[in-house]
Amino acid sequence: MRINRKLGAFGVLAGLCFTAGMAQAADDPVAVRKAIMSSVGAAAGLGGGMMKGGVDYSPAAGKAAIATMRAASLSFGAFFPEGTGEGDTGAAATIWDDADGFAAELAKFSAATEQAAAASGKDGPADLDSFKAAFGPVMGTCKSCHETYRKKN
Repeated sequence: MRINRKLGAFGVLAGLCFTAGMAQAADDPVAVRKAIMSSVGAAAGLGGGMMKGGVDYSPAAGKAAIATMRAASLSFGAFFPEGTGEGDTGAAATIWDDADGFAAELAKFSAATEQAAAASGKDGPADLDSFKAAFGPVMGTCKSCHETYRKKN
């Protein structure tokens, strides 16, 4: 029960930070997409931790990770207007050079999160295997997109 409270608090905190970041950066698409990616990173960390066994699985935490990814998939693509690839951003120039390819990656992310959300039901995936089956493809779309559309470190 203790870990569930921590995970629940994590989800609430991540959501508040995401909302606050969005409100503060409404006129700055780079800041908005960074805020969205921050929430995606937190959800990926939680989901990946559960998948690897480093974090105890709970249906509520699985649902929170999936819901965060789903929310990001519905808005993320809107924050890449032309001219926002310079400066402090992890976005590669390929996003604008290959807009159709980037749109296809975003569509794969959205489809994977839609399927994961549907599979998670009202209370989240019932067990770790169900979570892995739902969340694994979402993580795969993240990796696929980052390989081409994120600056290399």
